[in-house]
Amino acid sequence: MKTATKSTEQEPSRLLKIGEVSKQSGIGIETLRFYEKLGLLGRPGRTASGYRLYDKETLERLDFIKRAQVLGFSLAEIARIIAEKQAGQSPCAEVRDIVRARLKELDERMKEMQRYRKELAAALDEWEKAGDKKGHVCGLIEGTTIKHAMASPPTLKRGKR
Repeated sequence: MKTATKSTEQEPSRLLKIGEVSKQSGIGIETLRFYEKLGLLGRPGRTASGYRLYDKETLERLDFIKRAQVLGFSLAEIARIIAEKQAGQSPCAEVRDIVRARLKELDERMKEMQRYRKELAAALDEWEKAGDKKGHVCGLIEGTTIKHAMASPPTLKRGKR
């Protein structure tokens, strides 16, 4: 990625300040600084007064980062992909490996969710038949025999009652 330098200040129409990049990309200024710190953007040039100056390629890079995030890539994975490309190598094999591993993880998670759903549905069927059960708080929960808990249970938003 090209970086702007002080000598390019004569072409301000080709360079963008951080606020302009933020506005055009839809990414907040603090996030842009964070991406810069992680090495996702490279170091922008600066004006004599210290303003960051980005070239149009920065917008393309930000679009790439957003697309990769939508596909489920972490910032660390994105940084590795970018570094591989900057080293002159094609990162496509690594991208396929990451997605292959992600699909395997999703398959396992879906199996886990199916097991959990079956157990939860069976518990509800029993609870419907049992009605109210006395317990310290709720005998239904205290007497449950569910063995599979999801790694991180979904949070359900409750409507107003």
